Amino acid sequence: MADSSSFGDLAARYRAPLERFFDGAMTPGETVHALAHYHELFTVRTVARGGAPRPLPQGAGALPDIALEADGRTFDIYDYLATNRVAGLLVMKDGKVVCENYELGATPETLWASCSMAKSIASTLVGAAILDGHIESLDDPLPRYIKMLAASAYADVSVRQLLQMTSGVQWDETYTNPESDRRRLLETQLKFEPGAVVRHMSELPRGAAPGSSWKYNTGDSYLVGELLQAATGLDPAQYLSTKVWARLGMERDAHWWVEGQGGMVFAGSGISATLRDYARFGQLVLDDGRIDGESIVPKGWFQEAGAAAVVDGRKVPYGYMWWLPELADPVLEGSFQAEGIYGQYLHINPRERLMIVLLSARSKPSFRSRLEFDDDAFFAAVAKALR
Repeated sequence: MADSSSFGDLAARYRAPLERFFDGAMTPGETVHALAHYHELFTVRTVARGGAPRPLPQGAGALPDIALEADGRTFDIYDYLATNRVAGLLVMKDGKVVCENYELGATPETLWASCSMAKSIASTLVGAAILDGHIESLDDPLPRYIKMLAASAYADVSVRQLLQMTSGVQWDETYTNPESDRRRLLETQLKFEPGAVVRHMSELPRGAAPGSSWKYNTGDSYLVGELLQAATGLDPAQYLSTKVWARLGMERDAHWWVEGQGGMVFAGSGISATLRDYARFGQLVLDDGRIDGESIVPKGWFQEAGAAAVVDGRKVPYGYMWWLPELADPVLEGSFQAEGIYGQYLHINPRERLMIVLLSARSKPSFRSRLEFDDDAFFAAVAKALR
């Protein structure tokens, strides 16, 4: 991170590649390069690892043949890897690796983009902050921690509603529309000015009463970074290192996008880490947040975080910044997953004791473009093959 650069110099350096990244206006090779060099698209803060890496236990077998049904035809894993532009795939069953595969030039040392998978990591830190006593309750109003929000549309929004993205604040997430709220937020990020994002979010109008509607909102997730910093007194990158990265035997330092010198991390995006280190985090989730027998989150946190929020009497496919699979397949019952644009997934299936990390380089910044095979169907096929 070049802290000595002026804001104007930083904006000039990062604007063009970020706009192309958001527009989905990249060739396949450019997309791979952007995702493998995500930490070079913005200023970052380091998430420090600890001592010697902790080996991932290896299973005795390999991933069996899978059968992926689509359009009345059956496809195998090679079709899936090629069509879905998969750069990294790691599957763990019962805590052991049964498949680790790299494509598109990725290697075990490659730091790959989390995109919005970072949201699920940030929500886990909220659970840790509750267990540590830094956040009293999910029902606390946000202004208790972020004073600037006291006179805003977030004045009556709770921590829980922020995590569920039921704040009711008016928002348009469309990445490719330069006039959307998400792109206006990007413009604010490019100011590289500490406090600018919170100020920007505090000026947005209310679109619905808190808790009465659900709308995917990266701006909400960015406020989680400010919440964590205000509540814990630690930068979230440091808190992530202290609670997870330095204790779990990660192989490499991770990086997290930041607002600028002295600014907050962007909790809803911007982590770069290796495939194996994402897998270690995923196994931590599957183990209900325990590291060497010690819980880092309250008991049952992930069952709650991975459950569908209920809004106006109906369930939505979202928990505490974790998605629920869209595919209605019994083998996916109880599953939840972190998702990021361009095909990033961390799939958790507690009932099957299954964890899958999927890192991809697809053509557009969408979660489910439908140009590829359905990822939920792939997760279901893997679960059935490993039964």
